[in-house]
Amino acid sequence: MIEGGRIRLKTWQQAAVAVGSAVGALLDPRRADLIAALGETTGKPAFERVLQKMKSSPEGRAVLLERPRVLSANVGHAWDLPANTFGAAYARFMGSRNFSPDDRPPVRGVPTHGGRYIQYNIYGNLFEVSRKYVPPIRPVGRGAYGIVCAAVNAETGEEVAIKKVGNAFDNRIDAKRTLREIKLLRHMDHENIMSIKDIIRPPQKENFNDVYMVSELMDTDLHQIIRSNQPLTDDHCRYFMYQLLRGLKYVHSANVLHRDLKPSNLLLNANCDLKIADFGLARTTSETDFMTEYVVTRWYRAPELLLNCSEYTAAIDIWSVGCILGEIITRQPLFPGKDYVHQLRLVTELIGSPDDASLGFLRSDNARRYVKQLPQNPKQNFSARFPNMSPGAIDLLEKMLIFDPNRRITVDEALCHAYMAPLHDINEEPVCTRPFSFDFEQPSFTEEDIKELIWRESVKFNPDPPVY
Repeated sequence: MIEGGRIRLKTWQQAAVAVGSAVGALLDPRRADLIAALGETTGKPAFERVLQKMKSSPEGRAVLLERPRVLSANVGHAWDLPANTFGAAYARFMGSRNFSPDDRPPVRGVPTHGGRYIQYNIYGNLFEVSRKYVPPIRPVGRGAYGIVCAAVNAETGEEVAIKKVGNAFDNRIDAKRTLREIKLLRHMDHENIMSIKDIIRPPQKENFNDVYMVSELMDTDLHQIIRSNQPLTDDHCRYFMYQLLRGLKYVHSANVLHRDLKPSNLLLNANCDLKIADFGLARTTSETDFMTEYVVTRWYRAPELLLNCSEYTAAIDIWSVGCILGEIITRQPLFPGKDYVHQLRLVTELIGSPDDASLGFLRSDNARRYVKQLPQNPKQNFSARFPNMSPGAIDLLEKMLIFDPNRRITVDEALCHAYMAPLHDINEEPVCTRPFSFDFEQPSFTEEDIKELIWRESVKFNPDPPVY
């Protein structure tokens, strides 16, 4: 379990200040300092007074009831608190006599389309879902694509995550990414891969611009855990890596490359269950189109991608896994490059400059010349560079972070590595029974063509339109 230790008085004081600042910023930036000052006074009682102060205003109640994950994230990130400090206090406060069911402010939804849909204003974001998704509806994350809210499926009683992709068809690239992710998640069925439960059927086929994707609700992601003060043991690290490799084996067996593995795309529950998410950049192993810089996170990119190599393999995902392994241990990104040149320099400073034999995969003479003119670096001693990493983890890391993709360890070999021995069971590591095909993506596709395909996907989940 991911749990913090006993909460000390100093921690309560920090938490009070943190919550005060976060609440102040959420309610009224001009009052942030005042509320923070309240939290500095007497530790735990003051922290609870901050929560009590929130309860005394309608805006504060709304934050407490509908934004706990957002508030908790703000607290943890800004003040480096143990992962469950706010969560534990929040649960006690909300479960005590401070709040009764009558205190809950109603989530105001506006019926639309004859009552078949309900539109919510989630702090300035319009969220229109079919009637089966009911309050409490609260934001749990956001990104360039849009916003993610938690809601309850009234038919199953299950709490789910609903990702709204706003203006999904404004440009062809983003529209293709959304369609690709839907198709891939529908194709895959694995414990360590995020599942898709629904595509909310748009009210009108002819006139829709937003896509709502429904999936299981997870508690956090690996990026948040790494950034927290939560202690991570070697067992934590091994379990995270095993699940990541187990899921990646399934992905690669479907002839798919994820291409954007990073801590924020690895979702976690409090019991440490891990699921790979965000397949919008995935490709088949036979495709060779290059990933554009503005989309993909540079820090986790393999050398062959940094060097504009037109042909790449599943080894690019293994490099990313190695970067994640090192980040779990050090709590910092291994290669936080500012640009391509800096990125390659950081890579060679750790793993050493490649020799001629290690550059054989590069077909471009210009790329080979470029690498050779870089400052020459010896490989660092990984045991000295990562003193808190177990010998088994170091050996696995060294086999993942190899410049030549042809010499890099494969996902199957990684699962068989000695570091994974306590968890490895080939009978519990399934593969995909049929390869995935991107044949649905035609070069001539327009945004309207993609919209039609996404409409069809929503109808597969919802053959009949919602009824009042």
